[in-house]
Amino acid sequence: MAKISTQSRKDLFVHIGIVVSLILVFFLGFFFIYLPFTTNHGEAITVPDLRKKNLSEIEDFLDSRDLRYEVDSTYVANIPPLTVIQQYPKPGAKVKEGRKIYITVVALTAPLIKMPKLTDMTHRSAQMQLKSLGLEEGTISYVPDMAQNAVLRQMYKGVEILPGQPIAKGSKIDLELGEGLGSAQFELPSVIGMPLDEAKVQIVGAGLKVGQVMEITAEEGQIPGTVAKQNPEGGGKVRIGDVIDLWVIPAGAEPNATNGESTQP
Repeated sequence: MAKISTQSRKDLFVHIGIVVSLILVFFLGFFFIYLPFTTNHGEAITVPDLRKKNLSEIEDFLDSRDLRYEVDSTYVANIPPLTVIQQYPKPGAKVKEGRKIYITVVALTAPLIKMPKLTDMTHRSAQMQLKSLGLEEGTISYVPDMAQNAVLRQMYKGVEILPGQPIAKGSKIDLELGEGLGSAQFELPSVIGMPLDEAKVQIVGAGLKVGQVMEITAEEGQIPGTVAKQNPEGGGKVRIGDVIDLWVIPAGAEPNATNGESTQP
């Protein structure tokens, strides 16, 4: 075994220099050769734009770029299921090889939510409520009613849907709104002498509403089950949406010879 001579001060300094040089070489080699080689130091991958791609395209696309991914889902109406809508890091960011990309895709099925109560709301308020819950406004229709632009009925696929019923997020809700009474006047038809059912059809068909229906004592010549009186009277001027009260002779009633009259609620 070779011996290192340290007989002189010069030899000692030489040996110390050799040791320091070896340590320095090791240090520089470790930090500037080994570590960069094993950690790809200084090498960066540009994150691709994954948005609008389908999940089926993602795996091979990222594998080819030495990137991994993790998926979350949420429902968005009118976007195909499994479409990427968000990602992190954002497109164009610089990351290391093997970095995990977090992506959000559109869920396959829409979650169920509870139908809100839109009736009696203004049209604008109903629109905001639908949007906040992820529902869409469908067909808007108007009916004569003094509550102008107020929601009178809420419907789904032509059927009225009640508050609290489950409905898929993204569904279209049709709204029936009050048209207001308007200013145009027309002559009120007379329904006196008509059976009650026919009188109601006549009133509603004219764009009016049936108000209170009360019983009245029959007079001579009047037929039970028919309308004996109306308010306003036939021939008067009314507007769309006005209310018509009716007095009806009860079925089986006998005419009152004294021509008296009484009402019952």
